[in-house]
Amino acid sequence: MAEIMEVRNKKLILKDYVSGFPKESDMDVISSGTINLKLPEDSKGVLVKNLFLAADPHLRPLMKKADNFSVLQSFTPGSPLHGYGVARIVDSKHQDFKEGELVWGITGWEEYTIITSPETLFKIHHDDVPLSYYTGILGMPGLTAYAGFFHVCAPKRGERVFISAAAGAVGQLVGQFAKLSGCYVVGSVGTQAKVDLVKNKFGFDDAFNYKEEPDLDAALKRYFPEGIDIYFELVGGKMLDAVLLNMKVHGRIAVCGMISQYTLDNHEGITNIMSLVYKRIRMQGYNVVDYYDLYHKYVEFILPCIREGKISCVEDIVEGLESGALALVRVFRGLNIGKQVVSLAKE
Repeated sequence: MAEIMEVRNKKLILKDYVSGFPKESDMDVISSGTINLKLPEDSKGVLVKNLFLAADPHLRPLMKKADNFSVLQSFTPGSPLHGYGVARIVDSKHQDFKEGELVWGITGWEEYTIITSPETLFKIHHDDVPLSYYTGILGMPGLTAYAGFFHVCAPKRGERVFISAAAGAVGQLVGQFAKLSGCYVVGSVGTQAKVDLVKNKFGFDDAFNYKEEPDLDAALKRYFPEGIDIYFELVGGKMLDAVLLNMKVHGRIAVCGMISQYTLDNHEGITNIMSLVYKRIRMQGYNVVDYYDLYHKYVEFILPCIREGKISCVEDIVEGLESGALALVRVFRGLNIGKQVVSLAKE
């Protein structure tokens, strides 16, 4: 009889639902129980060894109990977190995937994950870029930036573009896509180091630290005296309220996140919402899953840009699942610079 191979599976769990800013103590790394490295014959899924996990802002809303307005499924206290990651297939009972293949997609915050419906996983075929890029520029944030800017915003050469959270995984790419499209680009960030990063590394025309601006409306008028054509929304709250006053007629706003609201029990109201009517602004929320069919087209666009040095990305990598809680807290506090990644490659 063949030997059954089992290993202990280390996991990062959420202890209980969170209110306000999460703390490292809200999560815990446990190593309980074992996982069989061979799937049962009647399985149709895949077993993966996780290599890199993406510490993304959208994980914060999943840490609170879902309310009547949410379409998101909250994390289950006592169970591993889940999100986008890069993994290697250890065993497969699915006809489209083979042992040893590399993939990216939704996985668990644990060493090994059984993915029962692997149809939404993307195979990784490129070996001349770092694997961690598939948590960022070649993964969900990259496709989010591409779909939001080119398909939701439909930019035109010469337009004036404003991006909040401009040093993050999505914002840094949107700014560079805008520059490639011949636009004028300004970003808002939370530190002077990030101001320097988006201007000197990512080629933004300008940037400002919103924490040093007592009047956001005045700040935007300073950088956009003729108004904003495109706003890429990643922050929400007071920033969105100020932007609405400074949009041009027929401006476009793509909304893929509002990180300033994720830690609030009661979301901030927007007082300048009538600007949407007065200026005939199109404001559209979207989710990357609606654009999965564009991924191969996106890869054809972005890989040459990376190889030719036309697009840069910055990663903030921590090692080990034990650093996972810290990585998430850093994202929610705005302490990361670039794409926050947790590496399990050495575990």
